Amino acid sequence: MAIKRALISVFDKTGIVEFASELSKLGVEIISTGGTLSLLKDKGVPVIGISEVTGFPEIMDGRVKTLHPNVHGGLLAVRDNEEHQASMKELGLQYIDLVVVNLYPFAETIAKPDVTYEDAIENIDIGGPTMLRSAAKNHAFVSVIVDTNDYAKVLEEVQETGDTTLATRKTLAAKVFRHTGAYDALIGDYLTGLQGEPYPERYTVTYEKMQDLRYGENPHQSAAFYRTPNAAAGNITTAEQLHGKELSYNNINDANTALQIVKEFSEPAVVAVKHMNPCGVGIGTNVLEAYTKAYNADPTSIFGGIVAANRAIDEATAQLLHEIFLEIVIAPDFTPEALEILAKKKNIRLLKVAGLDTIAGRESQPVITTVEGGMLVQASDARQLTEADLTVVSERQPTAEEMKQLLFAWKVVKHVKSNAIVLVADDMTVGVGAGQMNRVGAAKIAIEQAGEKSKGSVLSSDAFFPMGDTLEMAAKAGITAVIQPGGSIKDEESIRVANEKGIAMVMTGVRHFKH
Repeated sequence: MAIKRALISVFDKTGIVEFASELSKLGVEIISTGGTLSLLKDKGVPVIGISEVTGFPEIMDGRVKTLHPNVHGGLLAVRDNEEHQASMKELGLQYIDLVVVNLYPFAETIAKPDVTYEDAIENIDIGGPTMLRSAAKNHAFVSVIVDTNDYAKVLEEVQETGDTTLATRKTLAAKVFRHTGAYDALIGDYLTGLQGEPYPERYTVTYEKMQDLRYGENPHQSAAFYRTPNAAAGNITTAEQLHGKELSYNNINDANTALQIVKEFSEPAVVAVKHMNPCGVGIGTNVLEAYTKAYNADPTSIFGGIVAANRAIDEATAQLLHEIFLEIVIAPDFTPEALEILAKKKNIRLLKVAGLDTIAGRESQPVITTVEGGMLVQASDARQLTEADLTVVSERQPTAEEMKQLLFAWKVVKHVKSNAIVLVADDMTVGVGAGQMNRVGAAKIAIEQAGEKSKGSVLSSDAFFPMGDTLEMAAKAGITAVIQPGGSIKDEESIRVANEKGIAMVMTGVRHFKH
């Protein structure tokens, strides 16, 4: 076999003139459509229009041009099938040996902030995916290219032997079905979203590969990093890396956690994360004050951790960051002086994430968790509370300062692995108890970590107290106020203990389990 006839119809015309020109020099007849046809003609590449093949004009603004037996017969015919050969001869059809197609930019279209429904629908490609699928199905005989990066390899093989190898055709066919599958998934997701169906009868998702990772959670596990198409600003997939070696699997997980926490705050905030749990969170009038508080919250655990800020890192803050070993620093920007200071360390990664200082509120996004043989999908925990949402259940009302610290603690505890207890004082975390099998154990860890700082602090719990023992421990440690969801059959016991100990307690009615 040899490639004698190619059909080329591309939206992204990168490299297509050079590729088509080289094919033509090898004696390949080129068929084309619309804008691709005009471009190739203008560049002097011998080409025939699709209407000459179909005997039918392109109609309906180009919506119908390649959906024709003269095209798909030439693509789908099994070359060593005698009945197919007879049909081709009887109908006067010619084989098509190579298809080069890329699709209307649906993803780019719906990413536009002012996109209309009509514009989105017009950018759903029909003929392109159909040709790609026909060619890919018949890859035993037909080569198909959907990725401009494959031009060079295909051309090299055709120049050497006149055709591509079967192994190459199988690889190209697999890429086509991944591509068209992702294309359809994105369209389905867009239309489903417009209809307000969060959990349809079939849940299709698609991700674009960003990079292979050196390894996964542990060195013996392989891994790669993917992102959703058109990811919004303010997340790890849209970060610009300014310095340092590439991110690891654990770096990405920890960085994502840090970003989710720092986005809870509108005031200047800094978050330090270790193993997907916050070890220090601080807020202040500026980034330097916020970082100082985050550092002082747990000077031991921050070592080797990840720091995220929702304000630009300035020179003074960079000087302090430079004093300890950190894996990553994330911020909406770095001043030139700060960048110069931090870049002196070879191994630190510096990530610029746009929008962290302007994010107003958080929108719920689907969270996908895989299980063996399936997956779970839920809305992200984007619920935010104000003082008006809280119910004071104790006899003592919290002071204005206690209420401020309680709301701060509530923003942090939702990002701590359950069972979770967070202690806060003076706009900083002073104790974090994470991932324990019982709430008393989490409280014990948080109080021990806080030490003397627990006196006068407030406590946040991600779920209700099943009995009054956690409050007994809190009172003994000098904690003055508590925020918790409530909803236990023993709420009255907890309220009684709070009243006996003079603790102000508020209930949210909202739980924040994070497993």
